[in-house]
Amino acid sequence: MSRCQCQVIYTGRVQGVGFRYTVRTLATGFEVTGTIRNLPDGRVELVAEGSRDELEAFRQTIRDSELGHFIAQEQVNWSEAKNEFRGFGIVS
Repeated sequence: MSRCQCQVIYTGRVQGVGFRYTVRTLATGFEVTGTIRNLPDGRVELVAEGSRDELEAFRQTIRDSELGHFIAQEQVNWSEAKNEFRGFGIVS
């Protein structure tokens, strides 16, 4: 199964609500690697690699979690996996 990378920019009230920590916890239930970080403009960036199905399920779980009502918009970009991550973590 081919791996791909998705970059998701979350807009809304996504900083100061435990967003990154919750996403990191949710990631443990999926076969994904990557990072999540706050952006200076108040958005949050998720970069994750895995199979397309696994990444779509991970994104849906984030939307279905208690974080869903904080998300106003998701901007998603897909590309080939670069295999640059080991595990899933928060970037400062």
